[in-house]
Amino acid sequence: MIEQETAAAGGVGPRDGEPLVPRRAVTLVVSGALVALLLLVMAMVPLPYVVQQPGPTVDTLAEHDGEPLITVDGAQTYPTSGELRLTTVSYLGGPGFRPVSALRALGAWLDGTEVVLPREAVYPEGVSREQLEDQSSAQMTSSQTNATVAALTEVGYDVPMVMTVGEVAEGSGADGVIRPGDVITSVQPAGEARTDVADFADLVGVLDVTPPGTVVRVGVDRDGTAEVVEVTTSAPVTAPDVEAPRGSILGVGLLPDVELPVDVSFDIDNIGGPSAGTMFALGIVDTLTPGEMTGGEVVAGTGTVDLAGEVGAIGGIRQKLVGARRDGAEWFLAPAGNCAEVVGHVPAGLRVVPVGTLAEARAAVEEIGTGGGEDLPSCPG
Repeated sequence: MIEQETAAAGGVGPRDGEPLVPRRAVTLVVSGALVALLLLVMAMVPLPYVVQQPGPTVDTLAEHDGEPLITVDGAQTYPTSGELRLTTVSYLGGPGFRPVSALRALGAWLDGTEVVLPREAVYPEGVSREQLEDQSSAQMTSSQTNATVAALTEVGYDVPMVMTVGEVAEGSGADGVIRPGDVITSVQPAGEARTDVADFADLVGVLDVTPPGTVVRVGVDRDGTAEVVEVTTSAPVTAPDVEAPRGSILGVGLLPDVELPVDVSFDIDNIGGPSAGTMFALGIVDTLTPGEMTGGEVVAGTGTVDLAGEVGAIGGIRQKLVGARRDGAEWFLAPAGNCAEVVGHVPAGLRVVPVGTLAEARAAVEEIGTGGGEDLPSCPG
């Protein structure tokens, strides 16, 4: 009777000896449960990796919370338009932050705009979150000072400075020869004339054309006494995939005592590191010069800048390109040393212009502003 009612209702009863649930259904349920468990494990298991992704961009010509990002006191300033956007990279999984899970790392591997790196490739072993933040803040402060000096020099100001040695690189030609606290007063490569060092540009100008391994006579003021020491120069150290700068280095870290003729201040939070220097400097130049340097265009960029206006290579260039295009930039100023690294990674609609100095960056923006940007050199996309 029961079988007849089931058949009348359209049901099909199990045959003798058949399981109530087909084996295929059991297999699908078990497989689905295993996949879900695997995904859960991947979402929870931390890995010793960091994810590098495009960060925010900031217009150095704009106001933030009602205050201009760059304020200049003691000099005539001029209104401007357009945007000069500094670019950043965000990191997930650093010291003191939530670790990157296997699932998040997998997603980043599959994402063309993110990079997964071993933690030790980004952060020194044993460094704390507080130490990183202090270092990043110090780099930002130094970047702003360098940008200010370079920009003021670019627009014609004389910026006096005293070149005091802060540290000496172990194993360099200066190790045991130059001491912290020495003030560098002159430099003379073998076979060349002596150059008095009144500022950082004087020193860099000589070293940029001096091959590594050259013996250089360096004049120093040591505790009030003038001395001359001999230093064998070294090749500049660069990161992988970054073109090495020309010339050589002494192997010392300098603490320039700068006397600024104009007061420049910056109102920016939650961004650290040295790579905003070039865009800071361009913002200062635009503020201090008549006219609209950008011509209303949105120009993004990156790069360190030293006291002499030399633009240095940085990390995360590919992610910065993505962030720049995302925020409306059609032009990107990249350090010349990063140019080879962007090949095949330039977003559609973005033109990448290599620059080696602040003067070159300024000239490029002015050319873009007058509509001649297409004639500028570009890093191949």
